[in-house]
Amino acid sequence: MFTIPNLISLIRLGLIPVFLWLLFGKDDPAGAGVLFFVIAWSDWIDGYLARRLNQVSELGKILDPLADRIAVAVAVVFGWVAGVLAPWFALALIVRESLVALAALVIVVRGAERTVEVRYIGKVATFMVYSAVTWFYLADGWDWRWLEILAFVVGTVGLAVYYYVLVDYAADVRAKLAAADNGSST
Repeated sequence: MFTIPNLISLIRLGLIPVFLWLLFGKDDPAGAGVLFFVIAWSDWIDGYLARRLNQVSELGKILDPLADRIAVAVAVVFGWVAGVLAPWFALALIVRESLVALAALVIVVRGAERTVEVRYIGKVATFMVYSAVTWFYLADGWDWRWLEILAFVVGTVGLAVYYYVLVDYAADVRAKLAAADNGSST
């Protein structure tokens, strides 16, 4: 339970109020963007360390994705509120993340096997979307129009891939639910 990866996840969660303070308290979207970058990309560090140090834990399996979802939700929702993110972009991310959360809830409630195989293309899409969100914040704070254009291009492509992968994941979820139904009826 008390592992280095879990500590990193807790620190990531603890930085979310700092992110909000930078965005609204200091009116520093660039600073918030830099912090979002740290929060988002430290996800890779805790996953790497969990595997490398053989510190994978049940708490970590819950804490890590929880930190991811909360950080992204806060960055997207409050980025929309602050006018940093375009409404269509924020809404598309919120809808996608809501569908993923709903699928996870259905899996848990129905007692299906909980792991879904992560696809490389999903990691690429996540990289693109997280990068775009960070760039929107930096572009707004530093008034860099070229970075905003890059964020729109990379973010749009990332969203398209994100939704493509969501269709693949939906097939996985249906299969897991069918297996759970077959297991409970025998």
